[in-house]
Amino acid sequence: MPQRSVLVVLFDDVQSLDVTGPVEVFAGAGRVAGDPSAYPIRTASLDGAPVRTHSGLRLLPDTGLDEAVADGLPHTLVVPGGEGTREPDPVLVDWLRVHGPRATRLVSVCTGALLLAEAGLLDGHRATTHWNACEHLARRHPRVEVDPDPVFVRDGRLATSAGVTAGIDLALALVEEDLGRDVALTVARHLVVFLRRPGNQAQFSAQLSVQTARREPLRDLQHWITEHPTEDLSVEALAARVRLSARHFARAFRAETGTPPGSYVNRVRLEHARRLLEDSSRGVEEVARASGYGTPEAMRRAFLKALGTGPAEYRRRFHAPVD
Repeated sequence: MPQRSVLVVLFDDVQSLDVTGPVEVFAGAGRVAGDPSAYPIRTASLDGAPVRTHSGLRLLPDTGLDEAVADGLPHTLVVPGGEGTREPDPVLVDWLRVHGPRATRLVSVCTGALLLAEAGLLDGHRATTHWNACEHLARRHPRVEVDPDPVFVRDGRLATSAGVTAGIDLALALVEEDLGRDVALTVARHLVVFLRRPGNQAQFSAQLSVQTARREPLRDLQHWITEHPTEDLSVEALAARVRLSARHFARAFRAETGTPPGSYVNRVRLEHARRLLEDSSRGVEEVARASGYGTPEAMRRAFLKALGTGPAEYRRRFHAPVD
C-alpha cells in the first residue's frame, strides 16, 4: 500500500478541531486499511515550538516546518483555520508560498483558505471557507473564485473546506479517493459521522443562510414558509398573507432578507426534502409531495440544479441508517 504522508501546519490561535478532525480521519483510515503507516502524520509549527489554540489548548508540534520538509514535501499538506489566520504571520505565508505548490495535495480547513490565498495559492481557483469569512476572502482576493455554499470544494490538487467539522467531511472524501469507500465508511462509523456530506451540500439551512427580516410580518412569514412547504408559496400568495402588493412585497422581502422570495422558497423546499431523504424511509414520490414539489421530476431538477446530484444519489450518500 503506498504511503501518503500528511503534514499539518500549526500556528498560534489555530482552531483545534481543524487540526484534530482530519488527523483522526487519516489515522483511523490507516488502522482500518490494516496499515497504520498508510498516512504518516506529522504536525509542525514555524520554529517547532508549542502553539496555543484559540480555545487555550496547548499543542506540541512534532517538528519545525523547515525540518519537516528537509527530506521532501508531504503528499498532503493541511492548513487549518482559526483566529490566527486573520492577521497571519508573514513568515508563515512566505513558507506556504514556497512549499505549498510542491505538495501533491494542498488542503485547507475552514479559514485556512485565507492563508493559502495570502500566499497566492488560490488565485484562479474555485474555493470555499467558513461562511463568515467568504465575503472577506472574496473582497481581499478577487482572483479567487469563492463559492460560499459547499461543504468542501475540489479544484485539481487543491481542496478547501467550510467551517470546522467540514474538514472531517473533506478528509473522508480524500480517504475514499485514496483507499476506497469501504475504508472511508468504516472510519465515518467509528467517528459517528455520516459518509459523507456531498461536497456541494449547503453549509447552512435556508433560514440561517439568509438574513432575518426586521419587520415582524415578514419575519413571521419566513417562519410560516418553513413550516408549510406544500402551500401555495407564489409571490402573489405570500404578498396576500402580509397584505402587500406583489411588487411591494417582493421588493421588501429582498431588501430585508437579501434574497428574493422565490429563492427563499426554493431553499426551504430543498432543505425539507433533504431532511426527509436523510432521516426517513419515505419514497421519493412521497418526499416530493411533502416538500411542495408536486412531482419527483420537479424535485430531481431542483436537486440537480442546487446540489449537482439527484434525490436517489443524495439519499445513498447521506441517509441515516436505522438500527
